[in-house]
Amino acid sequence: MVSPPETEADPVLDYIERFSSVLIAAGFPPMPARVFVALQVTDSGQLSAAELAQTLRISPAAVSGAVRYLIQLGMAHKLRVPGSRRDYYRVPRDVWHDLLRMRTAVMDRWAVLLREGQQLLPPGSAGRARLDEQASFIDFVNKEIPAVIARWEEYRAGSG
Repeated sequence: MVSPPETEADPVLDYIERFSSVLIAAGFPPMPARVFVALQVTDSGQLSAAELAQTLRISPAAVSGAVRYLIQLGMAHKLRVPGSRRDYYRVPRDVWHDLLRMRTAVMDRWAVLLREGQQLLPPGSAGRARLDEQASFIDFVNKEIPAVIARWEEYRAGSG
């Protein structure tokens, strides 16, 4: 039996796979997760679709679907480099900051729905109490997030 040829390990690709597996475990689709991490680790801060396909060893079609998904979420931007016919993709500088703000808007909607459900249940019922506790938690977290973001901006301004 012939063994497959040994391939040289690529620590950056291994890192991309490890980081993306954490995103995938949190519910992120696999290809967008891999593309997102690849964009994060590149020195230039941007990659073309061809460079992403080559780096990740995936098809151009997989890159296309992944960047479309990331762009819709605001986790990547498409840009043109003057003099080039290629589109390049990059991760916005404040991607985590922006995602947290978007998550707050989603959580606001959850709190409204929890309160709506609470009103449908009889006073004193366990279900009503559970929905009230969850809505209160979301309200509390959403009130804290602006202060956390403001502290981050102050911290970044002082260290950058």
